[in-house]
Amino acid sequence: MSRKTLSQKILEQHLVKGKPVPGEEVGIRIDHTFTQDATGTMVYLEFEKMGIDRVKTELSASYVDHNLLQTDFRNMDDHLFLQTSAAKYGVFFSKPGNGISHQVHFERFGIPGKTLLGSDSHTCTGGAMGMVAIGAGGLDVALAMAGEPYYLKYPKIFGVKLTGKLQDWVSGKDVILEMLRRHSVKGGVGYIVEYFGPGVKNLSATDRSTIANMGAELGATTTVFPSDIQTRRYLQSQERGDAWIELKADQRAKYDKLDEINLSELEPLIACPSSPDNVKKVKDVEGEPVHQCIVGSSVNSSFRDLMIVCKILEDKKIHERVSFEINPGSRQVLENVTVKGGVIPLLNAGAKIQQSGCLGCIGMGQAPASGTVSLRTFPRNFPGRSGTKDDRIYLCSPETAVAAGIFGEIRDPRNLGNYPKVSNPKKYIINDSMIIPPVSDTAKVEVRRGPNIIPFPDFEELPESLECKVILKVGDNITTDHIMPAGNTVLPLRSNIPEISKFVYKQVDPEFPEKAKQAGNAAVIGGENYGQGSSREHAAIAPRYLGVRVKIAKSFARIHYSNLVNFGIIPLVFENPEDYISIKDGDIIRFPKVKEEILNENHVTIELHDRTIKTRINLSEGDRNKIIYGGLLNYITRKAKNRIMN
Repeated sequence: MSRKTLSQKILEQHLVKGKPVPGEEVGIRIDHTFTQDATGTMVYLEFEKMGIDRVKTELSASYVDHNLLQTDFRNMDDHLFLQTSAAKYGVFFSKPGNGISHQVHFERFGIPGKTLLGSDSHTCTGGAMGMVAIGAGGLDVALAMAGEPYYLKYPKIFGVKLTGKLQDWVSGKDVILEMLRRHSVKGGVGYIVEYFGPGVKNLSATDRSTIANMGAELGATTTVFPSDIQTRRYLQSQERGDAWIELKADQRAKYDKLDEINLSELEPLIACPSSPDNVKKVKDVEGEPVHQCIVGSSVNSSFRDLMIVCKILEDKKIHERVSFEINPGSRQVLENVTVKGGVIPLLNAGAKIQQSGCLGCIGMGQAPASGTVSLRTFPRNFPGRSGTKDDRIYLCSPETAVAAGIFGEIRDPRNLGNYPKVSNPKKYIINDSMIIPPVSDTAKVEVRRGPNIIPFPDFEELPESLECKVILKVGDNITTDHIMPAGNTVLPLRSNIPEISKFVYKQVDPEFPEKAKQAGNAAVIGGENYGQGSSREHAAIAPRYLGVRVKIAKSFARIHYSNLVNFGIIPLVFENPEDYISIKDGDIIRFPKVKEEILNENHVTIELHDRTIKTRINLSEGDRNKIIYGGLLNYITRKAKNRIMN
């Protein structure tokens, strides 16, 4: 009798290489891809370099949702580049202001049972619909657009049984915060988190999307929900009911790890500064004065999430001290909230309504005042990510955010009394005028590129031996925001590697770029979970451009590890974690047989002063060749030349 999980069923249906054994490398067929503009310009430059005329997926989409500020020509030039590239290569294009990539894709394109690869770490939102939706580096997405499999270590399955039903004033955000409280930002590494059990049917499709979205904060490969009656209702409301199929795990499916959450027992939760897993009960942190509240953006930006705020504010005012802001996840959400009478209560209460986009989630505006508390429904509160160096960012549900907006301090939302009943529409108003479909005749399409769009840099192959200077040593849970900051100063440089490289590690060590250049070959030392957070591959490309050849850590986050390999940076793991202590900033470390060991071994030897340090490197044959040839693009080019010569 079959005892497969839903995740295993979908993966095995898409398996094109390898065996479905946890930890083994497999290649899976990708049905859908998407990009967003912060990563998308680089994806299209990479795709262009492959020389392919048209995408080979069932569907590919390009979204503009990050860099919406028009402070100078650069963002607009990039938007035009993305739009003309989409037309050139047969891709759907979602115009600026139409909404956030994973939100719009969920609304208009998501299909149960499909695979989705996106150049945004929150691509995993699609798992709420019964997709295997994975965030990845841009180059991996470009390859999937070219029809190549996506390679990953076959994940274990973390089953979470849900029972009961959410109480009033408790929502999907509290479910994922409970998971982060129990399991931390590293608890999902190497796993797909799969929800099952009788409580699942009590969660709407959009509550599930909130939970799936923040599975990225657990470090999980992705999150998967069954496709059931709630999924069907949602697809029918989007006039896409014919896309629905029922999908679920087998009875008595075998999970590699198990947990159980009784939804009836959950209370309002909040993630305190400055990590998504620093979770407490809201009632335990009551009384903290608040100056800013933001509902929406990357997560909690659906119709229900915004409409519950509108209903609560119908006869109330925002506290005079608080800046209260709404970031709709899509234009569709805003239009439907407007038609249902939600906008006037927001305006009367003193709220500000922003355009549909990520905005403050990636530091693109909405920076809080110095030393003040900001409550946000966002997925991340890493230090400085908001744009304010000494920020104090809390993550919470829309219910908790609006309570703070009304009282002017953190308060348990149950203090607000009767809970308004809000559900998603049975039928959304659909307006796809801001989604441009692919054209059939692309021969006359000219890709437009502004002066800030610089060709992809060339990287040299790995030498036989290597000597590097350690130019930075950092601790645990270093994020991609530490490595490659976001925000309105840096993100407009996303298609200009020489310029964006000037900001690498700027928050940690302002002299890092110059130190890297002077070192020639540089190394960075890290602790546990190095590179968590965003999928942005600039956190690998820009250090490599500066001369970083090696990163040695106690452990790596999944996407960043893959990005390092893709761009020829050697990711090494200490065999003995205690060796982390022995390497100091400024040390010269030598790799006498680095090329030979990477080609043939699962370890790389380091010579430091008069001692030897052992490190592990667990790579497939393909990954070994990527590093040897100086990155994935070099490897692809080499393989193509060999095919021509033979």
